[in-house]
Amino acid sequence: MRKLILVAALILAPLTAMAAGGHGPELEDANVDLKDKASLQRGAKYFVNYCMGCHSLQYMRYQRMADDLGIPEDELRENLLFGDAKPTDMMTNALKPTDGVNWFGTEIPDLTLVTRWRSPDWVYSYLKAYYVDDTRPYGVNNLVFPDVGMPHPFAHLQGVQAPVYAGGHDDHGEGGGHVVDVKLVEPGQLTPAEYDVLVRDLTNFLTYVGEPYKLERRQLGLYVLLFLGLLFILAFYLKREFWKDVH
Repeated sequence: MRKLILVAALILAPLTAMAAGGHGPELEDANVDLKDKASLQRGAKYFVNYCMGCHSLQYMRYQRMADDLGIPEDELRENLLFGDAKPTDMMTNALKPTDGVNWFGTEIPDLTLVTRWRSPDWVYSYLKAYYVDDTRPYGVNNLVFPDVGMPHPFAHLQGVQAPVYAGGHDDHGEGGGHVVDVKLVEPGQLTPAEYDVLVRDLTNFLTYVGEPYKLERRQLGLYVLLFLGLLFILAFYLKREFWKDVH
């Protein structure tokens, strides 16, 4: 029996380490709030204007998004629909998978479930962790996702970040140090606090897209627990009534 327990522990140990995030950098708290409709609306705007040229949300319809987030149809058509897209269409684009392979070296992923796959904290931290790296094809790398193939979509807003190396090495990493942090060396159009809000809004929106019914599911779960609690009380008194004459 002890041997079986030991074998199981050895098998599960790597999986546990992977679930804990391995040896990557510590992720920042995204602090998402699915009740904040203003944040979700801003996040939808950022996604459509900055991300949707490459990434799609193939399981979400424009109209469903607008209804959930309280976006009037005229604003939806004016600000979030481009080309011949209609409110009833899915939020996809015309980019072919082979285009992603040719341009970025890999197929461009759909982001409908990215926060459920990676977690909101991962997405939030990833979008803040770009830094200059002349060895990469697009001149940038990422502390959270090393050797990233995607260019920094918000570089003009965040500014330029340089890597911070372990052991105090210079920006060229001489001495063999590895990147442990990033630092802002050239401000962008937004202050760091404003950029944090932008990234949090976008992460909030992607968290909503990954599970639109999350708030309703939690509310329904509370009702179910309350119902089961009342049912337990009724069952308890019914059982006591049935067995009161049994000794």
